[in-house]
Amino acid sequence: MPWKRRAFSTGGLTRALNIADLRELARRRVPGFIFEYVEGGSEDEASLRCNRTSFEALRLIPQTLVDTSNRHQRVEILGRPAAAPLIIGPTGLNGMLHSDGDIGLARAAAKLGIPYTLSTMSTTRLEDVARQAGGRLWMQLYVMKDRAVAEDIMRRAAAAGYEALVFTTDANVFGSREWDRRSYRQPGKPTLRSKLDTLRHPGWLIDVLGRNGIPRFRNFETFLPPGAASAVGGSTIIPKLFDATITWDDLTWIRRLWPRKLLIKGVLSVADAERAGALGCDGIVLTNHGGRQLDSCIAPIDVLPEIAAAVGKRLSVIIDGGFRRGTDVVKALALGADAVMTGRATLYGLAADGERGVERALEILTTETDRVLGQLGCNSVADLGPHLVRRC
Repeated sequence: MPWKRRAFSTGGLTRALNIADLRELARRRVPGFIFEYVEGGSEDEASLRCNRTSFEALRLIPQTLVDTSNRHQRVEILGRPAAAPLIIGPTGLNGMLHSDGDIGLARAAAKLGIPYTLSTMSTTRLEDVARQAGGRLWMQLYVMKDRAVAEDIMRRAAAAGYEALVFTTDANVFGSREWDRRSYRQPGKPTLRSKLDTLRHPGWLIDVLGRNGIPRFRNFETFLPPGAASAVGGSTIIPKLFDATITWDDLTWIRRLWPRKLLIKGVLSVADAERAGALGCDGIVLTNHGGRQLDSCIAPIDVLPEIAAAVGKRLSVIIDGGFRRGTDVVKALALGADAVMTGRATLYGLAADGERGVERALEILTTETDRVLGQLGCNSVADLGPHLVRRC
């Protein structure tokens, strides 16, 4: 039988050498329709693919004969020290991946010394995350038709000590994730095939449904009609709550109500970046929502250099979208990003083995980043710059 390369899919976290290995462990542990929710993009998934191919088109130029024995990757994020140039980004319904969900992600971030961003769509109350995990906590905010939801979340997040608010602006019109939708015969009702597939994952059934039942949208369930707060029942209601009328006036309104650091997530142009700065934002997140909203959308890494050149001295520039390797992280930092937000990479770890899996994902990314810094002849993130990157 000819030799064939295969990613590790058994043996647990100790055999996971990279994020791709964690992805395979996650795929095997959770039901297919749950994995598809994490994995899929919108429509033809062109944006999803572009996020990766844009990284592959960038090449690194190493410097030789440099002593890098004292290298480190410590940075400042929003004016405070961080052990690595990483932030765990906001993702919803994490309780469907593991019973620890948001708590496991937040604890892993706190152990490393980086921020964790809790989603409006989380399955854990923001107060519980603050009490049980601690660390540097950011709160992601969707502004829905009922502005009282946003007011309630901002008030509670400030009281719980969250240091920053991340206003997500690119989901005012909900994306069509067609492969995800194929797992359901109608909204909120999984197909028979999806239901039968859950029986092939007894560990997930015991951990997620056995411990907590169907996860719920805990942060705004009091605003939802009866039966709509669960991850299943809410799938028919939630898309209708997103508001196509949100404008820059809402950012002004948020800036007036929120007393701490404020970031806007969904920027992909210099004009929008400059306007965010003019309206009092402390930072921006370049993102195409992980390829889950507008299809055929440009990759964030492709617009990073021009946006960083325009506003990088005034605003913190953070980026997400397709990060799977330390080389990806270093490319973004060299092109002007202050930090990188992880999405699927840390979710693979969570789905694979809860908090321990997230720790392993962060360990992989930071180990790879350290190695790439050394191979480039850099002792710190401050040594990076566009002179080390070339597009092929």
